Order: sequence, then C-alpha cells, then structure tokens
Amino acid sequence: MIIRRFEDIIAWQKAQDYAVDIYQSFGSLKDYGFKDQICRAVVSISNNIAEGFDRSSDADFSRFLFIATASCSETKSMLYLAERLSYINLLQKNILMDKANEVSRITRGLIKSLGNKLPTV
Repeated sequence: MIIRRFEDIIAWQKAQDYAVDIYQSFGSLKDYGFKDQICRAVVSISNNIAEGFDRSSDADFSRFLFIATASCSETKSMLYLAERLSYINLLQKNILMDKANEVSRITRGLIKSLGNKLPTV
C-alpha cells in the first residue's frame, strides 16, 4: 500500500489522538512551564511524522521518525514527573504511558518498514 498523504499514516493519527489526551489531562494545570513542555513534546511527535513524510527520501523520513520517537520518550519522562508531582495519579499515568508506548511501537514499525535499523538497547 502506498501512502499518499501524511494524514493516512496510522502513527500520525495515533500521535494526534495522544496529543489531545495530553492537552486534556494538563489543560487546567497552573504549572505553566511544565504544561508548556509536555504539550510541546507531544505535539512534536505528529509534527515530525508529517514533516518527515514530505521530505525527499526515505532516509530523511526515517530521521524525522526517530525524532518523533524521541519526542514520545520525552513525553513519557514528563509523565513520570507529573505523577511524582501529583499532577496526575498512577492510573492516569499508566493510561497515558500505554498510549505513548503504542505510538512509539507503531512509529518504530514504520521506521523498520523503511529499511532502517533501530538502535539496540
């Protein structure tokens, strides 16, 4: 299947949904610095998928997908901190983590489908 528009990419769709969830979870938070950072990180996920899609090569697209995955990790790191600061409870953190892991897994699958090796841990 050939993807003709970034809007058709499942990883982008899931990342957009995830961004909405993060915005809704932290919308009323008074710690504006924290809220700004987590919102910027989560928006970066879908934006990098979209931007990479319209680059000139699979290698460029893959590079932007790696950046999207890193932004997803940044969001997850912020969620750990949010729970420790009592901005969200454990259940909320776990639900948002599961969504982050899904976005990351799908994005990594897309990277793999482009023929690029994932870093080993």
